[in-house]
Amino acid sequence: MNETIELLRKHRSIRRYKDTDVPEEHLREIIVTAQAAPTSSNIQAYSVVAVRDPEKRRKFAELAGNQQQVAETPVFLVWCADLNKIRSAVRLHEDTELSQNVELFLLATIDAALAAQNATVAAESLGYGTVYIGGIRNNPQAATDLLELPPLVYPVFGLCVGVPAQDPDIRPRLPIGAVYHRETYSEYGLEDEIRAYDETMSHYYATRKGGGKGGEDETKWSKEMWRRFDGKRQRDHMHDFLHRRGFELK
Repeated sequence: MNETIELLRKHRSIRRYKDTDVPEEHLREIIVTAQAAPTSSNIQAYSVVAVRDPEKRRKFAELAGNQQQVAETPVFLVWCADLNKIRSAVRLHEDTELSQNVELFLLATIDAALAAQNATVAAESLGYGTVYIGGIRNNPQAATDLLELPPLVYPVFGLCVGVPAQDPDIRPRLPIGAVYHRETYSEYGLEDEIRAYDETMSHYYATRKGGGKGGEDETKWSKEMWRRFDGKRQRDHMHDFLHRRGFELK
């Protein structure tokens, strides 16, 4: 296993941070590395806003569901899908509205995610810990207002970056048989793979640093998925919010 693969496989979400700053030169290295991520047709339809102000981070923590790590991290990076810059580039040549569809929305969102993952790896290579914060989409309009985002820009997620103040165990992932397919998608053995992962996660929660999560039934991955998605829709407000932002999802 080479150093890059070892770093990637040691990823952990860090939710407690030391009171240590992230120097601007390190942050710029992280962002420049993010810019090296793949981007469809060189569109680069994303932007990132670094939030250092403690009061603003506290507000982001609240709207993300009172996630204290957002308030504690020295820098909170908000990754945004950004079609505003594409519209601005087009208008250098023609005074027209940007022609949109769902595909363009997906391209911008995927660009932001790919760049953010590059940033995560870069930050961890410098000794920092990270955790993604999708909870800012609980109230995307408030997040938009805090960042003063123009139309055709929306916050996809946040990323805490700081020196870790904890050393959590690595969370196991699904067996490769539940993820990796050859030539065609195969459901053969999928339920067995999920059952095996349920047992792995039960053991993980029972033995991880900081103690167990609860009873055996409460630590099964399939049970957690059932609780999260059975008859429930996630963040239904996003469609109307994106429409108000100027995205055409058609």
